[in-house]
Amino acid sequence: MDLDLQELIKQREIGFSELHPDPNQAQSALLLLSDAEGIENVVPFTQYSIGVQFNIRLITLRIIEESLIELGFHLDNSLMSKLRRALFYYTEETQLENLGYTHPDSKSTTEIFINRYSQLQHGCRDERPVYYHHHN
Repeated sequence: MDLDLQELIKQREIGFSELHPDPNQAQSALLLLSDAEGIENVVPFTQYSIGVQFNIRLITLRIIEESLIELGFHLDNSLMSKLRRALFYYTEETQLENLGYTHPDSKSTTEIFINRYSQLQHGCRDERPVYYHHHN
């Protein structure tokens, strides 16, 4: 790896709230993120946090966390986590702007997460045929 590429690979910790219907949010997020474009590596840290390594040319912490929130995950919102999050968002965006990189619409990344999530086995599936979904 050359120095420029190493500067574009970021390692961050994502913490989850303990108060959530899914007591294994960190494990669920780990499975979800492991196949997402731009994610280099995902490892469990604790029961309520994961470590994510990603290439900011393809995805940023903001996109990852906003996608997780959109999918129903509850992130740790302690004051320290909010400050750390704001600092990482700012530094990643500033670094990208200084290097002349722009991100494509984050909607494509969200679609990756949604497609991956829909493939996972969980209790949120309606097993009825599609034509029954709109009829009560």
